[in-house]
Order: sequence, then structure tokens, then C-alpha cells
Amino acid sequence: MKKLMTFIAVVAASFTLSAQGKPEGLFINSKAPEFKGKDQSGMEISLRELRKKGPVVVMFYRGNWCPYCNRHLAKMQDSLQMIIDKGATLVAITPEQSAGVAQSIEKTKAMYSILSDDEMKIAKAYKVAYDVDERTTTRYKNAGIDLLQTNGQKGKAQLPVPAVYIINKDGSITYRFFEEDYKKRPSVRELLDEIK
Repeated sequence: MKKLMTFIAVVAASFTLSAQGKPEGLFINSKAPEFKGKDQSGMEISLRELRKKGPVVVMFYRGNWCPYCNRHLAKMQDSLQMIIDKGATLVAITPEQSAGVAQSIEKTKAMYSILSDDEMKIAKAYKVAYDVDERTTTRYKNAGIDLLQTNGQKGKAQLPVPAVYIINKDGSITYRFFEEDYKKRPSVRELLDEIK
């Protein structure tokens, strides 16, 4: 009986540790962490400055190599004028270095700001960053995607969970889409309905 209880305690502890390592994102009504960065044009982008103009749609994506990301980025570009007409600004954030951002723009024709998230600082602040396991990293590498090299990372490869937040002028999160299944993304209609 004592061995069984010890086994159950060890299993429960391992589940707790693995659950603690999973990102859960920020929640509605949370204060959005401020960030700054240079976009593909070399322009300094500051969340604080963007918020002065109106709501900000912040979108995290994995990289130009992800077809689901590219489709979503292209849909956002197709609807960019509608987002602007609602008084909002769109910013996309990726762990890729500038070469990857350039490829994203080439594939999607994105004309909104895309920031390269150096060392995943923004993704970590928004609690969307996660460590990619060795098996997945190797599988990607065998398919020609070296995450460490593409993202300029050392040690363990990290990616963001695809997530979208709408942040109001006061810096509060008014909408959240956080989905570990990278194939799922919010519709543009849903985002437009949530921009206030």
C-alpha cells in the first residue's frame, strides 16, 4: 500500500511539473505587457505609442515555414483596411530573425508591422512561449527547418503558441485567442467584432 501511495505521489508530481511548464497565455482584463521592437522597415514599434491611437491587435505566429501561419497572415492582410477602419493597429510577432520575416512578407504580402521577437522576450511576457521537445525539433530539422538557426536561439528551441490579443487604449486585454492546436486561428470576422 505504501509503494502504491508513493507511486501515485510521483505520478501526480510529474503531472504538476509538466502542467506548470505549459504556457497558458494572458487572460481577458489582464494588463498587457508593454513591448518595443523594430519592424521589417526598421521602424521602432512601441505598444504604448500604438495604444494612444486606438486598440491594438497583437498576433503571435510560429514562422514563414508554417502554412497555417501564412494563411492567417494573408487573411489579415486581405482585411487590413477593415481593421484600420475600426481604428485599430495590427502587429504580428514571430521568433524568426529578419530573413524569416522577409520570407513571411514575400509569401503573404503583409503590409502591417511584423516584429522579430529576439530571445522570445515578448512571447514570454505574454505567456505564449514554450520549449519544443527534442523529437519535434529533430523532425523539423529533418524536414529542412532548423528552428535554432531560423530563430537565432541557443540550447532549446522555442516557439509561441499561436495567439491573438486585442489591447485597448488603457492597456487591458479585451480579447484573447489562445490555441495550442496550431492549425486553428480566429476568423477575421471574429476579430473585427471584438475591436471596440
